[in-house]
Amino acid sequence: MANIKNLKKDINFVLGDIIEAVYLFEMSTTGKPTEETNALIDEAIATFDVLISKVNAKNVENKKSHFKQINVELEQAANQLIAKINKLQ
Repeated sequence: MANIKNLKKDINFVLGDIIEAVYLFEMSTTGKPTEETNALIDEAIATFDVLISKVNAKNVENKKSHFKQINVELEQAANQLIAKINKLQ
């Protein structure tokens, strides 16, 4: 159970840090939200919801590979979101 707990924490921390980075970008540039930054935050929240629902899925045959796949998806989603934050101007 500790692995599931840690995976949930990782998802929360990684996506929370990405949302925080968006807020920091907003404060350092325009000082207010834009359509682009709101879209990034919405995408991060949607990713969080999808990944947590996959972690909580009960009908999984091979749990070990299932959780490894979720970890890979988290890394890919985080890299895509970070790339989008870096493109903001």
